[in-house]
Amino acid sequence: MDKFKELKAMIEGAEAEATAFFEKGNKAAGTRLRNAMQKAKVFAQDIRNDVTAKKNEA
Repeated sequence: MDKFKELKAMIEGAEAEATAFFEKGNKAAGTRLRNAMQKAKVFAQDIRNDVTAKKNEA
């Protein structure tokens, strides 16, 4: 559950960048947002792998 909370915090942290990009047109914020989303994707895949492993061990 800790990893899920960490992923949630990661997404919440990217919210300011999303606002800056979509509402204000800040292109640098778009780059930071893409970077944050890529990290979230990798982290989410790690969580998926953990869930699958735990599900299959039972």
